[in-house]
Amino acid sequence: MSPNVVLPFLSSLVSFAFAAAVLAQWSRRHRAFQLVWAVGLLWYGISAGTEFLGSAFGWNEALYRAWYLIGAFFVAAYLGAGTVVLLARTRFGYFVAVSFVFGALYAFAIRGRYPEDTTAFAVVLVACLVAAIAIAMATWRARSLVAPIALAVLGVGSVVAATLVLRATLDAPYALDPTTGVPVGTAIPGNIRILAGPFNIIGAFALVVGAIFSAYVFMPKQRLLGRRALPPGVAQIYGAVAVAVNFIASLPRAAVALARGELHSRVPATLLIALGGFIPGVTSGLNRFGFTWAFFLGELLGVLLIFAGFVVSTEVFGERVRLGPVVVRRREKEVSAT
Repeated sequence: MSPNVVLPFLSSLVSFAFAAAVLAQWSRRHRAFQLVWAVGLLWYGISAGTEFLGSAFGWNEALYRAWYLIGAFFVAAYLGAGTVVLLARTRFGYFVAVSFVFGALYAFAIRGRYPEDTTAFAVVLVACLVAAIAIAMATWRARSLVAPIALAVLGVGSVVAATLVLRATLDAPYALDPTTGVPVGTAIPGNIRILAGPFNIIGAFALVVGAIFSAYVFMPKQRLLGRRALPPGVAQIYGAVAVAVNFIASLPRAAVALARGELHSRVPATLLIALGGFIPGVTSGLNRFGFTWAFFLGELLGVLLIFAGFVVSTEVFGERVRLGPVVVRRREKEVSAT
């Protein structure tokens, strides 16, 4: 059987099972980030499901539109939004603001590919910069507003994206790579493709960097750069650099703690999630530029690694988690992520 059929089918199956597990957890704890993650995983499963159906039974315009809308706009964005909600009351909001700036820079970088779509470029640029400023200010002054702002931006963006994709005039009913048979976005108008980039960049950045940030919060630390009283703006930049430097410096201590069975379970769990978010982010990005051979494989590896991170967490299985010969700490104290 073709891998174009098997891989998306497995990705869809794992995603739906994963979503059910997260929804079950949400039903017990009623934490908002779990619900947002569950929605993101449902989008993941539906997106992979369209790929399975298209590969197994043939593509059509409706299936192609659903694939592009959910895969290009919703999957990474909603998974990343769950991480934003989880870490909304920490300094992670500054990283989220930076991700919106990256989204604006992406739109600026590709503007030459779609010279006729200057309005879409301007809208994306302004929206990303306004959102970046709003989230940065909220993180600085009122962190309780970070999650509502991020979810409001995502909600409005989702409605706009759905309207554009479902009403667009396509260049063809669907588009596939002639060599691999993997769907590509070339049938979608340029103004919509400009909008899709920031959704993926911001969502993937939030998911991956948020997972790394969470690992840093819960790992034993080697602080090469300590806290300093600096002017606003400079302090935020310094804080981001400090987290990155201290995270790398702390890895040896984390490895020792893991070997001793003393490492907080969220550290390996969130690092697996980071890797799981990174791999499909890369393969999806390559798909945009015509390198499609790893697209379905990246999706499957991504959801499997994120699921593995969920399983490793002691929040799922209680006090004891074994990683081969290593036992992750049984009784864990909550750590402030401020």
